[in-house]
Amino acid sequence: MHLPSQVKLVEVGPRDGLQNEPENVPAAIKIELIDKLAAAGVRSIEAGSFVSPKWVPQMADTADVMAGITPQDGVRYSVLTPNMKGFEAAMDAGAKEVAIFGAASETFSQKNINCSIAESLDRFRPITEAAKKAGIAVRGYVSCVLGCPYEGDVQPQSVAKVAGDLMAMGCYEISLGDTIGKGTASAAQELFKIVTEVVPVDCLAGHFHDTYGQALANILAVMEVGVKTIDSSVAGLGGCPYAKGAAGNVASEDVLYMLNGLNVQTGVDLDALVGAGRFICDELGRPPSSKVSLALSREDAP
Repeated sequence: MHLPSQVKLVEVGPRDGLQNEPENVPAAIKIELIDKLAAAGVRSIEAGSFVSPKWVPQMADTADVMAGITPQDGVRYSVLTPNMKGFEAAMDAGAKEVAIFGAASETFSQKNINCSIAESLDRFRPITEAAKKAGIAVRGYVSCVLGCPYEGDVQPQSVAKVAGDLMAMGCYEISLGDTIGKGTASAAQELFKIVTEVVPVDCLAGHFHDTYGQALANILAVMEVGVKTIDSSVAGLGGCPYAKGAAGNVASEDVLYMLNGLNVQTGVDLDALVGAGRFICDELGRPPSSKVSLALSREDAP
């Protein structure tokens, strides 16, 4: 296998994970989780999102979370900003990186953010322009890249078009998300090859849900074409809203265990990461979804 020697892990648990959990987690617990993740060596963390609390009440305290974090040197704390109001709130909170979220499926875009793909891109342009003036980094997300819960298959060219548009706006990195987790290794690898025709591979990230148990295989497949950035969620936080009871985000511990076995460097300590996952799951009152964390628990048991 031809794999990168080093991979950047982007921890999405505090945002993409917790916003899909049924319980609201207090700001103090979110802050402690984020600080534990940074202490474990994670250098890119989604801290929250500035969206309407009417739609995402779990993220209503993001300003408090940003104010309470103990910033670590070299750690990027990003927040999701779907519109200019959210971007302005992020600036007030002192954010140095924001994220914008598009889709490769017209139906999903309409149902998720109540506008077409083209309209969503028009909403993002003022954000990227303002961010450029303010010296703020912008990360772009594309959802439903390997399938849509409403339309089924999604054409790779549609994904490439949205990814290219986001890159042209000024996003430094584009994360391609398998929102429903149906993608397989061959499809993921082929998709990323097609997208690299418009976005350099060094600017691409993989964001795979594990709904069908394919996330680790998909991650390995896209690493083979040069992808060096992987999104994951500590303890597998966050379910899949399209498959009741199914797994959602791939667990950071499981990704790290695989990368360690491949001698791919991340700078993240597995034991500390497992500890962070167990901390937040204790607060949620349930076990981690990470298979590695569960296996280590059994090994540690008397």
